[in-house]
Amino acid sequence: MPQRPLTILFMPESAYGPTNNCIGIGDVLRRRGHRVVFAAEASWQDRLEPLGFAEDLVNLAPPLTESTKSEVSTTAGSAVSTEDDAADAGQFWKDFIRDTAPEFRKPTIEQLATFIKPVWEELIGGARYCQEQLAGIVERAHPDVIVEDNVVCFPALLTGRAPFVRIVSCNPLEIKAADVPPAFSGYPAADRAGWQDFRDEYERVHRPLWEDFNAWVTKQGAPSLPSLEFIHEGTVNLYVYPELADYRRARPLGPSWHRLDSSVRKTEGAFALPDQLAGGGGALIYFSLGSLGSADVALMRRVIDCLAATPHRYIVSKGPLAAEIDLPSNMWGAEFVPQTAVIPLCDLVISHGGNNTTTECLHFGKPMIVLPLFWDQYDNAQRVHELGLGVRLDTYGFGDADMHAALDRLLGDTALYARLAGAAAAIQRRDGVGRAARLIEAAAGG
Repeated sequence: MPQRPLTILFMPESAYGPTNNCIGIGDVLRRRGHRVVFAAEASWQDRLEPLGFAEDLVNLAPPLTESTKSEVSTTAGSAVSTEDDAADAGQFWKDFIRDTAPEFRKPTIEQLATFIKPVWEELIGGARYCQEQLAGIVERAHPDVIVEDNVVCFPALLTGRAPFVRIVSCNPLEIKAADVPPAFSGYPAADRAGWQDFRDEYERVHRPLWEDFNAWVTKQGAPSLPSLEFIHEGTVNLYVYPELADYRRARPLGPSWHRLDSSVRKTEGAFALPDQLAGGGGALIYFSLGSLGSADVALMRRVIDCLAATPHRYIVSKGPLAAEIDLPSNMWGAEFVPQTAVIPLCDLVISHGGNNTTTECLHFGKPMIVLPLFWDQYDNAQRVHELGLGVRLDTYGFGDADMHAALDRLLGDTALYARLAGAAAAIQRRDGVGRAARLIEAAAGG
């Protein structure tokens, strides 16, 4: 145990994945006697205090006025929100994904200009807007250590006296190297065809944006950003990915980098299998496209219709537009499902390939069918596929026969289940959230 109680300030990205990751680690720190403050985005109001954390939240954009609501509502990806939006945590990103879903049908290299860059622009806009607010939060909290789980720099987190810890809860290709595939590409690790073209296009699209952001970051008193990077390394750097699936690098990461094989929160309650599924036959399968991907209702309906024709039972995370999604008799679902309590009960997971879901599946030893949509989901889908831990399908192009064949193959692969069970036991022994807590304490001198 630490020698003294610390004040630890977390700033996660507003999306559920990074925030839930910080909740899991923060809960361990809270139970170890520390004061944990969340400088999360304002739509998380009243969702963190019940878990034992202090809230001191930020707005990442100005609220809409009545006169601008109609104008902004037609602009895909606008970073502003209404008072109604603020009632739903992470609502902006749900709207953003829903409105830009057509971009996900493109090859990943073509998404760099039409999806990846707009995401960076929105994140950067949020960092600029909240700089003053965040500086005030840091001043009020007087943290012993600051922890950020995000992909963009917030200078106010770097200019105070507290050590800075960075968490990478996306696929570790975010930590770039010449001998691993480019982030966001979904390209295979064993075939370098296309790697350089992707990197060249990424630089062409993003260099001016990076130069402008870097100039602003340094004007706020923070160090210059590494070339084409939108965030600094920390005094301590943590990334979440099991050794089983991690990329082999010719040059190991430096001593400030630490791998967490998983980061599974223990803040979710127990889950009882609904009666309509408890007595059924076939396998029990969890289907989720994440809180963001499930906003694509047409895709959700497409997958559900395909799965309805199988003999299996399904737990469905219906997401923010749950009222628009009807389920057949072999399925039960809800807007929110306690994922870390559900996955251990299931035989297989069908997911979008978000990093939390991917690492949680490996933590519990479950094979995956992955339907990637955006950001690092392509990288996770490819990694799962090339390592034989599951199957990557074409999200918008798969046929019913493709899905059914993948289900049959994975559910019948006893050797894979044995391999995953052994890997899960090793991952759980490594206690990722406990290790993260200890490293954060050490960074603060606790």
